[in-house]
Formats: sequence, structure tokens, C-alpha cells
Amino acid sequence: MARKSSQKPIKKNCVLGVDVGTASARAGIFNMAGKMLGHASAPLEIHSPRPDFHEQSSEDIWSAVARAVRGALRLAGVPARSIAGLSFDATCSLVALDARDRPVTVSPGGKDRWNVVMWMDHRALEEAELVNGTNHEVLRYTGGRISVEMEPPKLLWIKKHLPRSWKRAARFLDLADFLTYRATGIDMRSLCTAVCKWTYLGHEPGETEPGVAGEKTAPGRWAKDFFFMIGLDDLFEGDRQGKSVRPMGSFIGGLTARAARELGLSEGVPVGVGIIDAHAGGLGLLGTPLQNSQKPPEEALETALALIGGTSSCHMAVSRQPRFIPGVWGPYYSAMVPGMWLTEGGQSASGSLVDHVIADSGAAEELRREARREGATVYEVLNRALARMARRQGDELAEDFHILPYFHGNRSPRADPTLRGVVSGLILDRSLEAAALRYLAAIQAIAYGTRHIIEAMNQGGFRIDTVLACGGGTKNPVWLKEHADITGCRLHLPRQPEAVLLGAAILGAVAGGCFPSLLAAMGAMGGSKRTVEPDPARKAFHDRKYEAFHRMYGHFLELRRIMKGGAE
Repeated sequence: MARKSSQKPIKKNCVLGVDVGTASARAGIFNMAGKMLGHASAPLEIHSPRPDFHEQSSEDIWSAVARAVRGALRLAGVPARSIAGLSFDATCSLVALDARDRPVTVSPGGKDRWNVVMWMDHRALEEAELVNGTNHEVLRYTGGRISVEMEPPKLLWIKKHLPRSWKRAARFLDLADFLTYRATGIDMRSLCTAVCKWTYLGHEPGETEPGVAGEKTAPGRWAKDFFFMIGLDDLFEGDRQGKSVRPMGSFIGGLTARAARELGLSEGVPVGVGIIDAHAGGLGLLGTPLQNSQKPPEEALETALALIGGTSSCHMAVSRQPRFIPGVWGPYYSAMVPGMWLTEGGQSASGSLVDHVIADSGAAEELRREARREGATVYEVLNRALARMARRQGDELAEDFHILPYFHGNRSPRADPTLRGVVSGLILDRSLEAAALRYLAAIQAIAYGTRHIIEAMNQGGFRIDTVLACGGGTKNPVWLKEHADITGCRLHLPRQPEAVLLGAAILGAVAGGCFPSLLAAMGAMGGSKRTVEPDPARKAFHDRKYEAFHRMYGHFLELRRIMKGGAE
């Protein structure tokens, strides 16, 4: 007679979200109310063999994911068997694998270890111009121009400069899709990554294709004539671009035994189709209007902008109808919220710009010493310096100090990766207070860029008056104050500050059957905790500085024209 097990069944009441950003992989365990029970992170290697070349290793990334997941489980104090579902978000980096799923080099140095072209890599400028010269219909859905940060230019660069890698590669995947493939052994591409970074037409009638459970109709289609036109016709040989495209949060399959062992989880845990990291943040943030509004969900979402700030920043708004706005990515159908069009602005340098300005200051070493002495961050030291200066001089600091923040080009709405930064107002001063003014001017410049994006969106038909913000900047009171005052928008801060991790966990919850829909999961697990209101007394000051912001751009173009001998 078989003996009954004395082990009590574990209730599956937690979900796991994994976020792979620029410099680290993070994992978070959440309950069904969106409360984070524990999280952990692990650093990632970045290889930069030349200026504007930035590469990573998919093996290093997966190893970091495994360390982060195990750490999150340990800190949350929950058993692995309590995880009801999981999903991944990641930067829109490009991964190359061979027919045996081994790394294929994308690096001029030829080492297979470096098989990931990072999102911020700008090596493919010429290829992006070639693509834009086609004026193909798909470019209507990328803001009128394809970005060097998207995948077709990067693929073209590999084919042209690394022909052996191009021939060896059996799969090219967006990083989020690599992670779900590595977890399940099933190559299913995300509608988010395909639409936003590969020019997949998610709004068009689907094509019947073999799915993991028989014949299914895929949402949307590939514009194969576009890829033929730019010389990437052989991308569709085999499974290079994937055969299945599914909405985010769709159930792919369960964790393989190998992946479960590496992650410290149970075999068979449901895995959901992944998403781009910023878009995961959008899912984590947009629960607020769903909870607070009496309007239908789709209408409630149309006046809100999700701002996800990190090394770069993304500004995402959704609408029931497509809105074509020059220089702003999209409209992308169902790329974040099901059934709605996503319009996406962005800044290629935001958090990285603030860090650069601080590190480039003559007071950088003094700042670090002061921070160590006080047991504080350099941002806290600078914020206290600004507060002292404001008490003496008033609130209109950095009146004569201006920064054009295009140190890594402009993503939106100028859509020009060749633009560069400008600084006006330098004096012979290496003091901590001079560094504080530079730091403040950098934050203001980023906020003016956000205002510019919001204005472009509103001119294109949006009615944005609320910003839902997450990311490192939202932990900084100066960042919050300047963004509220400069944009004139009310800022909502999420109940769960790690909104990107929450967004990935929401997808895992849907894949695990914990909620009937993505919108239901967003409403149940999201929500805001605090609101920052704009100060109308500062409007006139910031209107003047915003005019200076635009004039600096014009002056930069004029200087470029002069140096080219007057050529347009």
C-alpha cells in the first residue's frame, strides 16, 4: 500500500518578474496584490571595442539572471514551488545564435563570447540611412524614420561587416525573446519586440502558421518586401527571425528541467511571452488610471504618459486610434496594452547624462569624498548644496547655465542620432556649488526634452496632463520637482517603485492563469502611492529656459552648417 506524502501542498500565490537592463539583471518576487516580497540583482559585462560599439554576452546575461532569481527567492523567503508564473523584460538588444544555440560573434574582434549588439550601440548609422532612404510604408510606424537602435540596421551591419557570422547565425533574437527561448526551449517572439524593433505589422490581418499547439493565426505579418528591398531577404531562411509571434503574457510553455535547475525553480512553471524593459514599466505604471478613473479603461489611459527613466528614458502613451507623429516611434499596435496603439518617445541619454556631468566636473573627487564622509550618495550631497544656494539666491538657480542634452544624439522628437550636446555658461569655478549647478542644469535639460516630447504628442492628438514615472530619477526630489514644474504635469509615483520588475511579473501572472487578462492584472497589481504637483510660480522661469533650450539646438545646427562650408 502506497504511503501518503506528509508534505503539504504549496499554494502558488507568487509570481516572478525578471528585468535585464543595461548594466544588471534583476529579479523580483511579487504577491497577487503587486507587493514585492524580495528582489536581487547581478551585474552584467559590457564590451566596447570601439567608440559607439557596445556588446554583451548572452551566456553572461543568463548567468546573471540565474544569480538574481536565486537571490530574490532567498530574500523573499518563499519556496520555489509557490511561483505560479514568470516572464522577462529586457533591453532591445540583438542576440545571435548558431544552429546549436551557441553564441555567434557580433564583434569586430571575432570572439563568439560577444554575441549581443546592445540597444545603445550606434555602429549602424550608415545602414540606418540606407533603410530610411527606401521610404517604405513600414517607416510610417517608426515615426517616419528607423532608428539606429532598432534591429534592421544592426542586422544589415552584421551581414556587411561580419559575413561569416551572418552565415553561421541560425537565429537572431531580441534579448527578451532570447530569455524566454532559453527558459522554455520554444522560440516564440513577442509582439512587443517584433512590432517595436523589427517593423512587424501587428495591426494587419494575421497569417496562419504552425504554433506550439497546432495551427494558429498570428497577430500581424512581416512586410517581407521591405526586408528584400534592404537586402535582408535571407533573414527568412529557417528560423532566423522566428516563426511564431504572440501577445505579451501569452503562455509559451513551462520551464525546462535545465532552466529550472539553473534558476532554482520548479520544472514546468508557466512562462509568459516577454516584453521590452521600458514597456514592462508602462504595464507596471498604468494600473493607476485603471484604478482611479470612472471612465472605461481605454479612455482612462489616453491622458497619461508612462515615463520610465534609467540610463535612457522612454515616454509611452496609448490611444484607441493610431497617431502618426514625426520623430516619435510608432504607432505600434498592441505593443504594450492589448488593442491599443502605443506611441513612444525617448531620450538616448538621461540618467547616463546626469552621471556624466557629475563625473566630468572639476569637483568630482571632492564630491565622492564628501559622500563617503556623510554616508550619502553624490546626488544627496548635490541636492543639499542646491538647497543652501536656493536659501541664499532664491529658487531660480542655473539661470545662466544651459545644457542641450543630446550627448548621445536625439531619439525623439528630432530623431537625429548625429546631434551632440551643448553647454553654455561655464566659468572658471571648480567648487562643489559649481558642480551642483551643472547637475541641476542637466536634470532641467532632460525635463525640457520630456516637455518637448509631450508637446509633440499633444499636437498629434493626445491630451496628456499626467505623468506616471518610475526609475532611478524618481528617487531624487530634485528630479521630481523639475519634471513636474517644467512639464506642467501632475506626477504620479507608483505604489511599487520597481515598476519594470512589476510589469514583467504581471506578464508572468497572466501566463500562469492568475488573472483573466492583462488589463485585469495591471489594475489589481499596480497603483500609485504619491503625487507631485507642478508649481505654477515657476512657470515663467522655465518657459524662458525652454526657449533657450530650443535656441541652443538652432545654434548647434548653424555651427554645423558653417563648419561644412555653408552646405545645408
